Amino acid sequence: MITQIKGRLVEKTATYVVIDCSGVGYLLHISLNTFSSLPDSEAISLYSHLTVKEDSHTLYGFINKTEREIFRLLISVSGVGPSIARTMLSSMSSEEIQQAIATENIALIQSVKGIGAKTAQRVIIDLKDKILKTFDMDAISLAPSNTNKNEALSALEVLGFNRKQSEKVLIAILKEHVDASVEVLIKKALKSL
Repeated sequence: MITQIKGRLVEKTATYVVIDCSGVGYLLHISLNTFSSLPDSEAISLYSHLTVKEDSHTLYGFINKTEREIFRLLISVSGVGPSIARTMLSSMSSEEIQQAIATENIALIQSVKGIGAKTAQRVIIDLKDKILKTFDMDAISLAPSNTNKNEALSALEVLGFNRKQSEKVLIAILKEHVDASVEVLIKKALKSL
């Protein structure tokens, strides 16, 4: 099993990188979160996961061990392959995925392209206990975007808006503006509701 690759960054795109290790170039498929976290320097180190099929050996690269562990948990779910897991890690951060699973937020998981209602439910059923056992959920629940989203959601409810509809709008806003403050979230939500 190839667990980590360290070398010189030769090629970098939004979906993959090529790392030269002593004259051998390794192509690693990456998520958008990993892409945005890659250093500008040529020296690079990524954690990896090797998927072996009868017709291919595919390497996936991750900026940290947490992202790799979430990927491995996701592909352990029936109906979730490496490409859907990578899409999920591109759509949400590792912490947001953990929070969505821990709080059974089917709507957020289902908002990822390629995941339907049944698959979202299966992800929650299969992974909730593992997520709660493996990761520190107190640290995740204190993430600013989740706190800001909850405060904005409460404010919109006080203003008389439907909770489910408000939550969908806030999730869409947070996808585009991850670090949005409570005020920004409320203003943008009011324009959409």
